[in-house]
Amino acid sequence: MTTTIDLAGRVAVVTGAGGGLGRSHALALAARGADVVVNDLGVARDGSEAGQRAADAVVVEIEAAGGRAVANRDSVADPVGARAIVAAAVERFGRLDIVVNNAGILRDATLHKLAVDDLDAVLAVHLRGTVLVSRAALPVMREQGYGRFVHTASAAGLFGNFGQSNYGAAKAGIAGFSRTLALEGAKHGITSNAIAPMAQTRMTEELLGPLAGRLDPELVSPLVVFLCSDTCELTGETFTAGGGRYARVVTGFGAGWLAEGKVTPDDIADHLADIREIDDLVVPASTTDEILGLAERLGISLPGDS
Repeated sequence: MTTTIDLAGRVAVVTGAGGGLGRSHALALAARGADVVVNDLGVARDGSEAGQRAADAVVVEIEAAGGRAVANRDSVADPVGARAIVAAAVERFGRLDIVVNNAGILRDATLHKLAVDDLDAVLAVHLRGTVLVSRAALPVMREQGYGRFVHTASAAGLFGNFGQSNYGAAKAGIAGFSRTLALEGAKHGITSNAIAPMAQTRMTEELLGPLAGRLDPELVSPLVVFLCSDTCELTGETFTAGGGRYARVVTGFGAGWLAEGKVTPDDIADHLADIREIDDLVVPASTTDEILGLAERLGISLPGDS
């Protein structure tokens, strides 16, 4: 069977879409028929030098290819700006179906050298921005009974990366936020998924070395388009994408060791191998799944459990 993804009639917001991954996502969505709000402040990768008009150039590219787009330069980290981004979609195109939270900055430093201002700035754009734009879009999607969110996490948040404590913390928060939004949006026809992309952009070009040439941002965007489409019914999942490799990333736990009676720290040390064993990995859909699993293991029947 051949699947054809068609986004005609859908309206998308892509934040941080003036270059790199965001630009690639915006162009890919437009190529499949979506109308696109291209949001970008036009700043340097550390968030400084606002005023460049990168969003306008992407709009020109989309329109030159026969699509429809509008530029937006509001800040994702400001509640008023987040609402204005959503309003730009509704006012220009009449609805909002897709939000790709991609905006981000880098201010790398090891923790003992990390300035509080650099912590706050990175958390504000990545995590706060993702939450605020999603919160602004959610009422529109709930009323429509339809929506698609794709949030940009990172391997730095999922697995850790030296010198990126602020960035990693923000990206880990985004992954957790995405799963929670998936649960809250499910009954309204709204999905929420996260990606951990590997791509050569101005934010990563100094980190990737010889691998950079194989990590074209355009190899990430097909996954984003799929996750934004009607074809995709997945929600609450996280995927890594880079260099043509696409894979699901999971957070789970093993069967572990079930103690009986009083437990001492010495018992933990003695049973550490069982505690760390993950051969029988469990991937819960929510914290409720973990609670129900623990109750079952303990032989406890919870209210409403059948």
